[in-house]
Amino acid sequence: MSAPPTFESALVSTEWVAAQLDAPDLRVFDCTTHLVPEPNHVYRAESGYADWQSGHVPGAAHIDLQGELSDASAPYRFMLPSAQAFARVMGEKGVGPDARVVLYSTTTPQWATRIWWMLRAFGFDNAMVMDGGFKKWAAEGRPISTAPPSYREATFEAAFKPGVFVDRSAVLAALDDTGCAVLNALSATQHDGTDARHYGRPGRIAGSMNVPANDLLDPILGTYLPEAKLRALFTENGMFDKPAVVHYCGGGIAASSTAFILTLLGHRNVSVYDASLSEWASDPDLPMETG
Repeated sequence: MSAPPTFESALVSTEWVAAQLDAPDLRVFDCTTHLVPEPNHVYRAESGYADWQSGHVPGAAHIDLQGELSDASAPYRFMLPSAQAFARVMGEKGVGPDARVVLYSTTTPQWATRIWWMLRAFGFDNAMVMDGGFKKWAAEGRPISTAPPSYREATFEAAFKPGVFVDRSAVLAALDDTGCAVLNALSATQHDGTDARHYGRPGRIAGSMNVPANDLLDPILGTYLPEAKLRALFTENGMFDKPAVVHYCGGGIAASSTAFILTLLGHRNVSVYDASLSEWASDPDLPMETG
């Protein structure tokens, strides 16, 4: 059994990545997706492939979350694919059982943490997120490439772990369980329902708490806050007093960032509601509240 993920093992610096670039087992991926506001929907998802084309960490490949690693038959965006489909894509990208995977984004780290959480769900535990992403890498004057990757195809063995991602029934059960917390990773204004952007109904899952994913980040550097400050954010909301915490957002993306950090802080029963408010807010029978 692999050791539990920690800040040292799962959140790595640009310096560390730079020193490891020549390692033959390293696989680096730009996970960027862009969410573009539009009038008839909360956001439109656009691939970040153009970001990768314009410059990336040397050797890095691109992962198109919506186009390659989401269930195209699902009614909601970004839904987890089958183990077989996930294994095929990751194998084509050169990720085998002995690989070390580094994930980053050109924007918010939640795209990298989403892929990290998916890898975790399919039994792959040797993945890391590059803190500060490509913005920090470029600002430090590190090498940038436009060349395609040269990773050879591998065999990815997917072993799905129940409980890493959960569905609405698990959320409903958590709301009735005093030992569980349900945590919203969206902004405070989306949580209280005052933001005009919503997923069918404004507000939050009734009874849920709020730790916005953006509050975990340094607003200038884009890196995660120091460990002590991160722990304080979750402690203030009583997350360490609950044996289980279910995270949600609009589509399971921002929630992966709060789930990632809470896991690195040592909480051992953390899950992400995959469909999140995309499903919950569109069903009038599921409880929501504002204020």
